[in-house]
Amino acid sequence: MTRAAVLGAGSWGTTFAKVLADAGSEVVLHARRPELAAAITERGENPDYLPGIRLPGRLRATCDPAEALDGAEVVVLAVPSQSLRANLTAWTPLLPPGAVLLSLMKGIELGTTKRMSEVIAEVTGAGPDRVATLSGPNLAREIAEEQPAATVVACADAARAAQVQAACHTPYFRPYTNPDLVGCELGGAVKNVIALASGMAEGLGFGDNTRASLITRGLAETARLGLAMGAELTTFAGLAGLGDLVATCSSPLSRNRTFGERLGRGMSLEEVQATTRQTAEGVKSCRPVLDLARAHGVDMPLTEAVVRVCHDGATAAQMVKEIMSREAKPE
Repeated sequence: MTRAAVLGAGSWGTTFAKVLADAGSEVVLHARRPELAAAITERGENPDYLPGIRLPGRLRATCDPAEALDGAEVVVLAVPSQSLRANLTAWTPLLPPGAVLLSLMKGIELGTTKRMSEVIAEVTGAGPDRVATLSGPNLAREIAEEQPAATVVACADAARAAQVQAACHTPYFRPYTNPDLVGCELGGAVKNVIALASGMAEGLGFGDNTRASLITRGLAETARLGLAMGAELTTFAGLAGLGDLVATCSSPLSRNRTFGERLGRGMSLEEVQATTRQTAEGVKSCRPVLDLARAHGVDMPLTEAVVRVCHDGATAAQMVKEIMSREAKPE
């Protein structure tokens, strides 16, 4: 039986803790707030993020990170990407030596433009054989309801990837492995930015043609950046690329799409942020994604447009006009 610690009790962290427990692992979920940890353990439910979802008996929660990490073979990191460095700095002395460090986060760090695996390696000193990421079309609520879904476990070490794969394989959750950590992380980070654009188009009243165009062109610019950074092109045609992009751009369960939709309806960034306790990773990650693109000489017009709306005062309507008026060119 695998001993797993999940650090972060939001909707995705809690859902993945459920997946691990359903796959046979002994799981301790770390919640920052004592009252939430108590509710999860005593009621078998996360009332704040997954109300109505029954959690397995072998899953318990604690607000003590040392208790959560004690003896863990797999350590799952499920905090907002921009808070990873600060949290991990505090947790590193508690990490069991040799544990796999699995990132569920889909973002790029502000200021450093580092991917989450790079932040993990830098803070903890863990080698590439111990750092993995999980990415795919994984909307938390649907998986918590045990609707069939697939995902990708990416790690440079095939044995470690297989270890994580076995630890989270259930009748409703099918993990694949992939050695392309760079591609899987970029697919997960950039799709949040494209989902903001897709949501804005929805908020403006546009339909399926617009969404399909944004998904397709968003995939193209994601792949361009990935290739410039050494990723494999085929990764972007898979679950961590196209699969995640389609789900996040299309579903009302997607927090980034929903955030973008409210921007498209005319709400300000501050007004939208005040309506939700969930993190829309694309809002902050769009800037470092654009910084990465510029550093590698890659054209990413959709990402640039999202940055202008989220941070430079442009409106969603202006964004669409600018994109559609760009110079015509071959696909």
